[in-house]
Amino acid sequence: MHDTLPGIPVPVARGGAGRIRSVDALRGFDMLWILGAGPIVKALGKMSDNPATRFLSQQLTHVRWEGFVFYDLIFPLFLFLVGVSIVFSLDRQLASGGRAAAMKRIVWRSLLLYLLGVFHSGGISQRWPDIALGGVLHRIAACYLASAILYVWFGSRPRMIAAVAAGLLLGYWVLMTFVPFPDLKLEKPVVEEIAARIGTSDPAAIARAVPGRVSGAYEEGRNLCNYLDFRFLPGRKMSVYYINEGLLSTLPAIALCLFGIGAGRLLAGDASPGRKIGILFAAAAAMALVGWLWGHQFPIVKRIWTSSFILVAGGCSAALLAAFYGVIDVLKRDRWCEPFVWIGMNPITLYLSGTVVNYQAVAERLAGGDAKAFCDGLAPGLGGLVVALVGLGLVVLLAWFLHAKRIFLRV
Repeated sequence: MHDTLPGIPVPVARGGAGRIRSVDALRGFDMLWILGAGPIVKALGKMSDNPATRFLSQQLTHVRWEGFVFYDLIFPLFLFLVGVSIVFSLDRQLASGGRAAAMKRIVWRSLLLYLLGVFHSGGISQRWPDIALGGVLHRIAACYLASAILYVWFGSRPRMIAAVAAGLLLGYWVLMTFVPFPDLKLEKPVVEEIAARIGTSDPAAIARAVPGRVSGAYEEGRNLCNYLDFRFLPGRKMSVYYINEGLLSTLPAIALCLFGIGAGRLLAGDASPGRKIGILFAAAAAMALVGWLWGHQFPIVKRIWTSSFILVAGGCSAALLAAFYGVIDVLKRDRWCEPFVWIGMNPITLYLSGTVVNYQAVAERLAGGDAKAFCDGLAPGLGGLVVALVGLGLVVLLAWFLHAKRIFLRV
């Protein structure tokens, strides 16, 4: 069976019962929003300003800092599905080659995925230090590495996996809440003023020049997670001094993969389909509720991956998996999800293709200009919608072609 992403293989049910199609479909559904579904909804909003389109537009715009919308779920859901697929991949690997072979494969896949992340972020096209060493694919690599190693050694002890996940979330909360750090607001005017005053832009020297210390702060640019990026993460950073996929916040992100491992073990087990769906929905409700309650003290913030955010995102991910599994694999209503499966079996190829091909720019060449103006004449904003649909159609067409030709990126 081909792998769709280093460390993210196509799930296959134990005993050769066939691939778990819902996992592929859910991964494709998730990727669709990254690859171009968002612009379609925004184009609809420009065509008609009404409560429905305003709601959809709001759900497809990341919150600035605290809060949770659908678009904030996209990346966490992918990490959750990484964990689901680890179960099926490593069970086969352990059965055929043992722990040593599994560990070798895990390390190789993680390294390759990390290097692909560096390439996706610009590679070495710029001179140091303008090279990004952290980002989306980088985080997937780190979370896969840690979760897969844990599964190799503790996969037969689900309570241990659950304990590690809980420990990561509680430990992150302890660090973010009680560990003091220089009371420095990481904004350019503030940092540059200190650098000019002390005559150096070295982060360590700037930190030493700040007299006060603070703990338990969760605001943007003033929290332990962002501070550690400023001090210890080299290379280019998305927000100048820190990134959304920071060093410290990798710890709670690993818990999402571990939640996925728990879901994967459930799907691969012998329980009845109805019981599997019930457990997934119950776990989803429990995680979301605990996350929401915890959020009153430890705010729900995606950009620093707070423990409350992880629980809410994990709950939503489990609920989506239960719904997709019930409809696709249990009820066998799966014809509608075929395009999602095409995308879900080649996510890394399609994701990286966006660095080579600007699909929206190609769509403008195919459906812009007079064609767009003609559509706008029929209905204001229709031209933008057509261009967005063409852009997404190009991605789906590539996914169909790769699937039809059995072309998958694998290690």
